[in-house]
Amino acid sequence: MQIEVLKSKIHRVKVTGADLNYIGSITIDEALMEASNLIEGEKVTIVNINNGERFETYVIKGIKNSGEITLNGPAARKVQKGDIVIIISYALMEFEKAKTFKPWLVFPNEADNSLT
Repeated sequence: MQIEVLKSKIHRVKVTGADLNYIGSITIDEALMEASNLIEGEKVTIVNINNGERFETYVIKGIKNSGEITLNGPAARKVQKGDIVIIISYALMEFEKAKTFKPWLVFPNEADNSLT
């Protein structure tokens, strides 16, 4: 039996932009992607702390160490610049493996989205 479990989480990161006219997705600073073990094109759930919105999109790699967190396309309507969000991805795995699996959890500095 397989179950879906938390794989990666970037906890409480500040939205730096919202681009309604882009084709869709979330652009994430490459350093945050690496720290949280996210890859380009991966499906993620976004939880907006400010307004309670919860939605899904996919990841686009941003410039490393830029602090960028930009919601693109229709997702841009769900956030405002400065909102605090949580970015979550899940993985399917065998039940027994899931019991010992340790997810990648990242807690960036909310002021500038840095890892320090």
